[in-house]
This record gives sequence, structure tokens and C-alpha cells, in this order.
Amino acid sequence: MKALVLKKYNKLVYKDVPEPAVGADEVLIRVKVCGICGSDVHGLDGSTGRRIPPLIMGHEAAGVVAEVGTDVSDLKAGERVTFDSTIYCGECDYCLKGEVNLCDNRRVIGVSCDEYRQDGAFAEYVAVPRRCVYRIPESLSFEAASTVEPLSVAVHAVGRVNLSQDHTAVVIGAGMIGLLIVQVLKARGCGFIAAVDLDQERLKLAVELGADEGLNPEKDDIPAKVLIRTGNRGADLAFDAVGLGSTVQTALGSLSKGGSLVLVGNFSPKIEMPLQKTVVREISIYGSCASAGEYPECLQMLESEAVRVDRLISAKAPLSEGAGWFGRLYRGEKGLIKVCLLA
Repeated sequence: MKALVLKKYNKLVYKDVPEPAVGADEVLIRVKVCGICGSDVHGLDGSTGRRIPPLIMGHEAAGVVAEVGTDVSDLKAGERVTFDSTIYCGECDYCLKGEVNLCDNRRVIGVSCDEYRQDGAFAEYVAVPRRCVYRIPESLSFEAASTVEPLSVAVHAVGRVNLSQDHTAVVIGAGMIGLLIVQVLKARGCGFIAAVDLDQERLKLAVELGADEGLNPEKDDIPAKVLIRTGNRGADLAFDAVGLGSTVQTALGSLSKGGSLVLVGNFSPKIEMPLQKTVVREISIYGSCASAGEYPECLQMLESEAVRVDRLISAKAPLSEGAGWFGRLYRGEKGLIKVCLLA
């Protein structure tokens, strides 16, 4: 089969590789679409430490069943599917509690680190455990279905806090995840949502998709603006979908006393934060990693258009052209939110 392989850092090669073997409890999926995730872009240069070459990256995918293992009886060839990028064991204490994203034996499709290598979906075929595979509605395109993985990240992040209709929220970062968080907050009845980004076009899109206001830190004092918009209280909730020291501090500074911060982005491995102000204001901080079984809900949200992804898919290209699109994303070219590669 053909695959886009990270041969070494900063070098992607489109080449022939062996098809993955199909285990007894696995499903072989013929990939139709795979989205390029920001973590893949940063994996290109080795900065994350979780994409050690050689590796086939890619985990935001949808396709059709090509073959099933001997222990799989409830799926058949030709069915349209997507899959959870987290491979969980189903047996550890976390899995038994339903916290599959915290599985003691967790592996992630398209990731290679010191502990394991799990080739991904920038290829014609990928093999996935049956427990991670979900049928997709006929009305949903493969491109839309490939966004279920990032949507599940957003749904899980919003689910980390108790949200009510009178709550106010600030979303830092209007990239793919941030724009999805905005939509999930809106769908769940959040009272006021401010989106924060350096890109004015993304802020316009955030407002179109449900944010009440778009704020640019190059033009606005974000905490001061949020304070005004919230009756001098500050926001109840903040979501950082970037993961830099500056963005975390902006999020913390925008919160009310007793507010909650959800950390989703993790661009920087370490940051500094104002500890005393965080403690005396009783700010609660939650980490949010991947998803924990939210895929069925996400598929329903996409099918009902409670969440819209059509405006977020900015380009579609053959898998063979993937190296060029990685380069464009790495350079941060304007207008690119989600690039889908067609296998």
C-alpha cells in the first residue's frame, strides 16, 4: 500500500509499505480521508517527542471496512466507519471506570514515543481494535466524519466542568479545537462566549459559529475586556486551546473568583503561572486529554449540524501531496484550519 511516512525529522516520503496485519480483534479500514492534526505538524520537526521516525502519522480518519479479524462478528466489509485514536485495553482500573483516555496501557494511533510505535492513517489502510471503531451515518461525508476525533477532544474538554446557561466562557485559540469548543459551548447553552486569537479572520469565523465576541490580544487587553463584558466579575470558565505560558496567563487573568480553567493545548511542555493569585482566588484547573467515549455524541452533533465543520475544512488534497501541505501548515499559512488528505 501507499503511505506518507515520516522518514526522519522534517522529511516526509510518499512510498510503498507493507499493509498492516489484522489481529483477531481488529478491523482493517481502507482510509478515505485523514485530517492533518496540529500535533502531527509539530511532530514533523520532533518538537513533541511523540513522533519518532520512521512512522506513519495520522489519527483523524474515516473510511470503509476492508477486512475484519476472526473475533469480530458485528462489522462487515464495506461499512462506513471512523475510529477513536486512543487504543485502550478495556481491562485496567481506568478503563473499567470509563476513563479510557487515562488507560494504563494507552497507545495512540499515529504516535511513536519511547514506549511504543503505532502506525497511523496517512496510508491506504490502517488496522484498529474493534472496540475503537464506530459506524458513521450515511448522511455524513467522510470529510466530516474525519473531524469526529478533534470534536471529541472539544466535547471532552467542555465536559470537564459543570456548565450552566448563565455561565460565561473565554476560549483562547480559534484554531480547529478552539472553534469546536466554541460550538460545543453554544450547543450546550453557554450564556456568553468570547473567542481570543491573533488572526482576525479566525475571530470572524468564531463569531459566525457561535461566539458572542472575538478579541485580539494585539489590540485588546483581554482580561479587562472580559471583565467589562461580564459585569466586572470575570468569566466563569476559560479554555486554553493553545498551551503557551502567555495564553494560560491570559486565561487565568480572565476568570472570576472561583472560576475554572480547562487546559487543552499543550504546545509548551512547561510554563510559569501566577500561583498565589490562582490559589487565593480559588481557581480550579483541569487537564483535558483526548476523549473518553464521546464519539457517539459527536456523531449525533455532526449529523444534526449542532456543530458545523464545513467552514473548518480549508483544503482537500491527495495523500501523495501531503508533504507540501504539511509545509504550508508548518509555516502557518493564512486560512488553513483543517487540511484533509484523501487516500
